[in-house]
Amino acid sequence: MRLLSSVLDQRSMPRLCGVVLILFATIVCSAQSTPLVDYHQHLLSPEVAKLIGASRTFSASDLIAEMDRASLRKAVVLSLAYQFGNPNRPPVQDEYAKVKAENDWTAEQVKQYPDRLVGVCGIDPLREYAVAEIERCAKNLYLRTGVKLHFGNSDVDLDNPSHVAMLRKVFQTADRHRMAIIVHMHANVTHHRPYGTRQAGIFLSQLLPEAPHSVVQIAHLAGSGGWDDPAADEALSVFLHAMSQRDRRVAHLCFDISGVAGLGDAWEGNKNEIALRIRQVGVRRILFGSDGAWTGFTPVKAIAAYHQLPLTKNEMSTIDNNLAPYMKVTKEH
Repeated sequence: MRLLSSVLDQRSMPRLCGVVLILFATIVCSAQSTPLVDYHQHLLSPEVAKLIGASRTFSASDLIAEMDRASLRKAVVLSLAYQFGNPNRPPVQDEYAKVKAENDWTAEQVKQYPDRLVGVCGIDPLREYAVAEIERCAKNLYLRTGVKLHFGNSDVDLDNPSHVAMLRKVFQTADRHRMAIIVHMHANVTHHRPYGTRQAGIFLSQLLPEAPHSVVQIAHLAGSGGWDDPAADEALSVFLHAMSQRDRRVAHLCFDISGVAGLGDAWEGNKNEIALRIRQVGVRRILFGSDGAWTGFTPVKAIAAYHQLPLTKNEMSTIDNNLAPYMKVTKEH
């Protein structure tokens, strides 16, 4: 026994100490919960990378690697097909063909990891093919969960009645197929399009009633990433009031917090305000999200920033474990 003790002391103690340190670190890290799902992710196809001037592509396997680093179980992949309809870029030849190809590429990527990824088709809601593309995507197992709209990149103007009329048809079509509607609601920032109380009021009164059965997920807590835009807070306040009044139009409304913490220069100084808004929305309506990981803002970084918000352990645990209704439907497919 003395000889064995001597051997352990001389040869095994460094290794045992290392094991103890690893176990201790694991226990400490596990004390802080991690989101189960990233509800706001994108892939980057060769075609879109070329379109937006990106230096790299980002495939499903790349995303899975980032998810594993962050201990995320699932992610919702939002197709970037709407980029081909962006009116602030040069016109794209055979635009609708490229939109269909991009949505199909996203579906094929998601198909490689059906237990980890959920696909959502992307469209520019102001294009004449928007309704037809939703109808087409609704028949695809790997896209039929939802529709991604980006009001900024599509230059949607909610003060324009013709834009609202087209959006109503899009919402009606998605609702008919019980597809979730995931929308970057903030208006175009580059062109300083109007955004705030009035525009959120139009969204509430004229668009949400057209999709009474669909989950509507407003991205970035009604902003565009970061938390330094008073207009975003104005828009959010419209929905806060509606929720406080138990307005039926917001019965299926939720918000993802992608980019709210971690992006921009001002968010750290606004951490208390962000936490307050999350509480006012209600943590059960809040979904964790990070955004396109190829930009360098990886899920690991997004989770680290999110953990800096002054939320209680129970509040974070609720957000981390929230399962959007459209994810429950997907599990039954």
